[in-house]
Amino acid sequence: MDNYTPKEIVRELDRYIIGQNEAKRSVAIALRNRYRRSLLDADLKNEITPKNIILMGPTGVGKTEIARRLAKLVNAPFIKVEATKFTEVGYVGRDVEGMVRDLVEAAIRMIKNQKAESVKARAAESAEVRLLEILLPSKKRKTSNPIGMLLQGDQEIDQSDETIDDSMAATREKLRQRLRDKKLELNTIEVEIEESRQTGAGLIPGFGNEDMLIQIQDMFGGLFPKKKKKKRLAISEVRKIFEHEEAQKLIDMDEVIEESINAVEQRGIIFLDEIDKIAGREMGAGPDVSREGVQRDILPIVEGTTVVTKYGPIKTDYILFMAAGAFHVSKVSDLIPELQGRFPIHVELKSLSEQDFRQILTQPENAIIKQQIALMKTEGVDLEFTVDAIDEIARIAHIANQTKENIGARRLHTVMEKLVEDISYDADERFGHLISIDSSFVRESLKSMVKENDLNRYIL
Repeated sequence: MDNYTPKEIVRELDRYIIGQNEAKRSVAIALRNRYRRSLLDADLKNEITPKNIILMGPTGVGKTEIARRLAKLVNAPFIKVEATKFTEVGYVGRDVEGMVRDLVEAAIRMIKNQKAESVKARAAESAEVRLLEILLPSKKRKTSNPIGMLLQGDQEIDQSDETIDDSMAATREKLRQRLRDKKLELNTIEVEIEESRQTGAGLIPGFGNEDMLIQIQDMFGGLFPKKKKKKRLAISEVRKIFEHEEAQKLIDMDEVIEESINAVEQRGIIFLDEIDKIAGREMGAGPDVSREGVQRDILPIVEGTTVVTKYGPIKTDYILFMAAGAFHVSKVSDLIPELQGRFPIHVELKSLSEQDFRQILTQPENAIIKQQIALMKTEGVDLEFTVDAIDEIARIAHIANQTKENIGARRLHTVMEKLVEDISYDADERFGHLISIDSSFVRESLKSMVKENDLNRYIL
């Protein structure tokens, strides 16, 4: 996946995002340059840093979705960070380096999931053996004689295949087959499972920094054995727990951490949203951190520095930063010059047109109309949207964005939920029905929204 050409990247993004071709081209080139850099000699490779991008445009036009789909396309560690949160929490809360630590955690989860998938078959076999041992133990219980325990220790008498009679072996094999055929999934058994670690600021009073809290918990967590508790669960649930536990045993965490650090440093993507909200310079004092102060805190991370994490030092020189903002009030030029220089590529995303809304409703693989049809299908109700209905939905959504706040494609969710509200509420009474939604149905269902839009035209 790393060697996608820019045209192939754009085609993949087209499957989920309508329009915004200029933004897609820019991120596709930035991604391809990463691949090109990986082919260079080490000396030259170290001199080439990512060309960070600022995406400018109103909310709901696809800024975040482009970044998220891009990261998923090339299997890169990705996090989204709201730039405004650093002005809200102040210096006593999480500092800006927390975004890098979050990226490392995201990478470790991603790599662990990949490793778990690769050992899935072996973990399932081990889980099956554990289930079989609970249902039909192959070993005798430990001796209960205290003197024998002192003299001989906790010895188990192995009731192996040599001593198990043929009938027991046959019973065990039949039980194994029933487990494999999932015929015992609803049966309940009692098992001991590890209690999940409790997290939260309330555990250690006085610590406001979440990163510090997590590191302290991890440091002391290994000093004590994990608590276990008995629970009675269905075999299907126990199987999932055992498979997860067995997969964790098969995963080499040192290898996971090493791969994760490399993935973060070479392929990581950090999406800084609402960067326009920290643009500008304040001269007055106040309880909040100044916007310019936040910019100066973010600057070294974007320029390239080393951040210390519990998994080791992380270099941020080659992490791709994508920033986004509406920039209605402020401009990119309102950012401090040093930060502007670290975002050389500026792309403006256009507001969505009525035609864009039509395409968003039907064309993407996760199109809203496809989602609604699938949701109602689960209740035995078939929905059918005519072409004129789709046109009417797009028209109303477009007008609503013009007369109210422009929230982009998110307006379609508001319109669609209102449209199918009655159908969804009465779905249990419409089992087996085919409901055809045309333009007149749309106008009737959304007449309150249309009237409200008509009135808003006269409000200055």
